[in-house]
Amino acid sequence: MKFMKLGSKPDAFQAHGKSVRYVASELETDVTINVGEVKFNLHKFPLMSKSNRLLMLLSKAGEEKEIDMVDFPGGPKAFEICAKFCYGMIVTLNAYNVVTARCAAEYLEMTEDVDRGNLIFKIEVFLNSSIFHSWKDSIIVLQTTKSLLPWSEDLKIVGSCIDSIASKTSVDPASITWSYTYNRKLSVPDKIVEEGMNFRDKIDSVPKDWWVEDICELDIDLYKRVMITVKSKGRMDGQVIGEALKTYAVRWLPDSFDDSVSDARTWRYRYLVENLICLLPPDKAAGCSCSFLLKLLKFAILVGIDDSAREYLVKRISLKLHEASVKDLLILARPPQNTLYDMELIQCIVSRSLMHGKYSQDTKHEENGDFILGHEHETLMNVGKLIDGYLAEIAYDPNLTISSFVDLSRSIPEFARPIHDGLYKAIDIYLKEHLSMTKAEKKKICGLMDVKKLTTDASTHAAQNERLPLRVVVQVLFFEQVRAASGVQALSNNARDPSNSTTNTDEELEKTAADGKKSLMKQMSRMKIKDEDFLKNGKLLKRNSKITKNGVQLLPSRSKRIFDRLWVVGRGHVENRSSETSGSSQSPTSIAPGDTKSFGSSSRQRRHSIS
Repeated sequence: MKFMKLGSKPDAFQAHGKSVRYVASELETDVTINVGEVKFNLHKFPLMSKSNRLLMLLSKAGEEKEIDMVDFPGGPKAFEICAKFCYGMIVTLNAYNVVTARCAAEYLEMTEDVDRGNLIFKIEVFLNSSIFHSWKDSIIVLQTTKSLLPWSEDLKIVGSCIDSIASKTSVDPASITWSYTYNRKLSVPDKIVEEGMNFRDKIDSVPKDWWVEDICELDIDLYKRVMITVKSKGRMDGQVIGEALKTYAVRWLPDSFDDSVSDARTWRYRYLVENLICLLPPDKAAGCSCSFLLKLLKFAILVGIDDSAREYLVKRISLKLHEASVKDLLILARPPQNTLYDMELIQCIVSRSLMHGKYSQDTKHEENGDFILGHEHETLMNVGKLIDGYLAEIAYDPNLTISSFVDLSRSIPEFARPIHDGLYKAIDIYLKEHLSMTKAEKKKICGLMDVKKLTTDASTHAAQNERLPLRVVVQVLFFEQVRAASGVQALSNNARDPSNSTTNTDEELEKTAADGKKSLMKQMSRMKIKDEDFLKNGKLLKRNSKITKNGVQLLPSRSKRIFDRLWVVGRGHVENRSSETSGSSQSPTSIAPGDTKSFGSSSRQRRHSIS
């Protein structure tokens, strides 16, 4: 820290109690100056030789020996510094008291007109030659200016400090030689560093956001002015600005908030959040992370910010929704909503995000003449995956209605959800937690899922899921057979024609699957499978699977009966078959020659994988 010593005489000020200060001298004091609650017993001549204001006041007082200094900036401590300077005693100025001394000297009119080398001149030299050249001293001085407004503002100390700080933030990190606070050094991945640097360089070099923690100690009004100046210089990218805002929010916003907080503190938090929203970087592609924006939104809802600020924050979040995590979206609902989480807000954000994606795609189509999803497609797929995870979390809420669940799920376009495993998980949780659902309600919620888009693992689980309607289980098993038939036929074709073993394309597999599906659909239409038919055939809803002698786990009875029906129907080469009541648990009895090994092996492997 920089400092400056003035005067050469030893300090002769002494105290009598807490309210009286005097100068120990052989000469008797001849004037008392009241500053606040403290009385200063001093001598007229030293004061009048340095202060034009005291000269006029003492001249008018005549024989009066007591003068009141009303609204003295800095109070008794500031006046004592000036009085010591008048006596030529040693005074040490530093970043903590220089603003106080400067404002007091201005009040007392200690200018060059009164005496050459007066206090104002010396303080200005100290500020411009030392304080404003020091990073941390500039911040300390700026902090002290708040209690001395409007004096510090009128004397341009505030503006000079802000310019000094903002200029230093724009310095090339490689040129920084002064000390700074960076408590996030242990979290190397969080550091914002230049691309193309090796790991050691990343640890040892000065990060681009080296300055954000030091200015976090500023009051929100001063912090806002510093950030506006930093942004106005145009040398700071949005990512660093976003990191600065995040760090400030972590420093001043509490981890939790409840209704018992006083109104004054609630107003303070609201004011802080609204100013942080105003400072968000204009660069929507970079800047603040979506996770930080959502945390800011959570707190904004709790403190009740105005609608315009909230609307702006929602808009910014919708542009980066694909970067969020499920945890970020879990925003607690406020009355009159009776659900645990605020689904209406998330629905609004999702709708805005999808509208933005559609606009981007339309613009790209108009410019290039070709509808290429590219990055926008990947972004929307991430949003779809995010919402499926969110649905799985909120599905535990007993107050969550089917209509709300369905509406949010349907808001995701089909192309943004190429795989339905996440949606199936959410539906399964909802069915498990809402046991009182009717058949119609189960049909409605399961209608969201396309069983053709389930992976093998999800299909295996669904085939054994007794919470699903029977029709859905039939569809799962049916398309599993289509998938198996297309795979086996492809392998058979390759075995007969080695020259095509490496040229079997996806289109050929899809054609094979389509042919198998068409044949199976015709057979399924004749089967007329209904819930009642299977319920008559025995214990179809067993939870436990049967174990063969070989230790291989089989499907539950309901799924296996359906599985065996589809197996036989799908092959179309069955010579004879046992009755449904006595032989439904047996494997097919006749398979076309040449395919026995492939299908037998496939069947055993599939059954084992179910376990």
